[in-house]
Amino acid sequence: MDKIPSRRQVAAMKQSLFDQGYLDEQFIQLEELQDDANPNFVEEIVTLYYRDSSRLISSLDHTLESNPLDFNKLDTIMHQFKGSSSSIGAKKVKAECTLFREYCRARNGEGCRIWKHKIPDTRFVRVSLVVIVVLLCVNMQMQEELPTNEERICNTEKET
Repeated sequence: MDKIPSRRQVAAMKQSLFDQGYLDEQFIQLEELQDDANPNFVEEIVTLYYRDSSRLISSLDHTLESNPLDFNKLDTIMHQFKGSSSSIGAKKVKAECTLFREYCRARNGEGCRIWKHKIPDTRFVRVSLVVIVVLLCVNMQMQEELPTNEERICNTEKET
């Protein structure tokens, strides 16, 4: 039977992303905005980021295939990607976007094309965020289904 990771394991996975420089404090701020009135806030934000970044990466791939390169269009795409990465706390992706924009400003086509090889790293961040959110949601549902210590104590007192 598959074992669902505990909150501690999810926290360790998330901490690993922080330790490796993939995430920054902005992701924690997003988590803090989630409350009873907005219980799926982080999930919704991560889902939007995933969709938006997929679209932007696809547009970037297409634009990088054009000849000559449209540096203004590439810069605009990367500006959007950097903004959404920054708002979700994807620190390493944001840094890579900054570097790519410098290549655009310098009209460095080779630098832009080399960056394309770093796209798998951005996909890793996006997938990791989705996994964390899914695991957090599963753990929250499990916690709702499991009685709390207080509930267990109350039920035990009623039985005696």
